[in-house]
Amino acid sequence: MLYLGSKTTIFQYLGVRVATRYLQLFDLQALVGQPLGSSEWLTVAQARIDAFAAATGDHQWIHTASEQATNGPFGSPIAHGFLTLSLLPVLMQAAYRIENARMSINYGLNRVRFPAVLPAGSRVRGHATLSAYEPLEGGAQLTVTVSVEREGHGKPVCVAESLSRHFVR
Repeated sequence: MLYLGSKTTIFQYLGVRVATRYLQLFDLQALVGQPLGSSEWLTVAQARIDAFAAATGDHQWIHTASEQATNGPFGSPIAHGFLTLSLLPVLMQAAYRIENARMSINYGLNRVRFPAVLPAGSRVRGHATLSAYEPLEGGAQLTVTVSVEREGHGKPVCVAESLSRHFVR
């Protein structure tokens, strides 16, 4: 991290938001039930939806046929629920980071829901809350409840319990 003066990072100087930093994985143990951070907004463009459809083979018209989807039940093409779920890593990396983690791996998911649709061109951001902390040899398993918010709408487009394992230096 590049610092200007004693505590101002170059990112802060330029007005760029950076992820909430936690110096030690162990410090998170006291934060169960607390927010860990929120990401910046991310635009989910039609090109991303089309690329996801190509990668997964899910070319359902509500996702990829703009004219037909515009006349459909949602008024526009919508992102796949699993595309929204696949954004969790990028959103969480932008929300928080653990400085002394040498390796972090996805361990799985518990509960996943898609309470609202995500129209193409919408902006989303992720909010992370630490739900559980389980010590492991050399690290810890975190259960993080992630809520993916669509800009300008009250109902989240995805809510998931994400399990990850972090190992320290």
